[in-house]
Amino acid sequence: MKLLVKFARIFVGILFIFSGFIKLNDPIGFSFKLQEYFSPEVLDLAFLSPFALVIAILICVFELVLGIMLLIGYLPKFTVWSLLLMIIFFTFLTFYSAYFNKVTDCGCFGDAIPLTPWQSFTKDLILLVFILILFFNSKMINPVFVPASHRWIIFLSYMLCFLYAYYVLMHLPVIDFRPYKVGNNIPELRDIPEGAATDVFEYHWKFNVDGKEEVVVTDGSYPQHEGEFIEVDTEMIEEGYVPPIHDFQILDDGDDITSEILEAEKVLLIVAYDLNLTEKQGYEAIKFLEKEAKSKGYEVVGLTASGDVLKSKIKEEFNLEFPFYQTDATALKTVVRANPGILVLEKGTITQKKHWSDASAIKL
Repeated sequence: MKLLVKFARIFVGILFIFSGFIKLNDPIGFSFKLQEYFSPEVLDLAFLSPFALVIAILICVFELVLGIMLLIGYLPKFTVWSLLLMIIFFTFLTFYSAYFNKVTDCGCFGDAIPLTPWQSFTKDLILLVFILILFFNSKMINPVFVPASHRWIIFLSYMLCFLYAYYVLMHLPVIDFRPYKVGNNIPELRDIPEGAATDVFEYHWKFNVDGKEEVVVTDGSYPQHEGEFIEVDTEMIEEGYVPPIHDFQILDDGDDITSEILEAEKVLLIVAYDLNLTEKQGYEAIKFLEKEAKSKGYEVVGLTASGDVLKSKIKEEFNLEFPFYQTDATALKTVVRANPGILVLEKGTITQKKHWSDASAIKL
């Protein structure tokens, strides 16, 4: 039993530290995931949405520090109770998401390791087993270091976690796991390779035959069947290849100009998914950057999901001369964790990406 408890302690501790750190590296991304859970369609806790970022940071920090507490043997009873309550809550959440197909990715490991809802639920069940072992054998969790040092280790862990969270909020995630990281070519990641698997569907055709409903299943072709046709239901039975970037589209008054922007030699891209929530202090630096970029032959483009009224308002307020085009909000949130954020593209390849607070670090 001692060996099993030791293994469970190391396994659970490392996993909690890893999971907490991955999410802490991108707390804004985790807050977007929490907002999905808080939405009326899922848990109907919309009143928590404005506090999603604060909640996200607190969960990440607590998760990471709990892992450290378990490994060093600090306050074992409090630690195993906290672990048990957390895993019970997350197991319920992942089961709810999987069973009702509410949230397609729990965000357990951020963008580093995307998991399907059922994979997340399975992972939580395994963790629950190991945590129960620790819970019923908490007396075997002995301190690793001198007990007097434990408080200082945990205090330092909390301080470093909050400092790290502050840093990534004021800049960008230190490790970028998303397809829009520096060095990636957007057109290449939008392409579907030749011969890639395509979606496979089943078509359920319903007919009324002498007052009885009969269903005929085909791969798409209309069946030759007696009776009066009622309706057809489509079911995807196998998903085909989905490119890493599949929802990035730039529209100008309804016209798709994505290729035109991505094929340009040099583009300075200003990304603000919501101009109503944008941090306006960033636009003074962006205005200066716009002038420099245009003088060096760059095409300057803004991308937002906001409407024309907000576009005009922000341009007028800061005397911006570049156009704002329309792009899906979810895609823009994925492109850069800043509102506004700044990217430099060369024929669709991302060569630089910065938070607005680092606008002065952009080299043109």
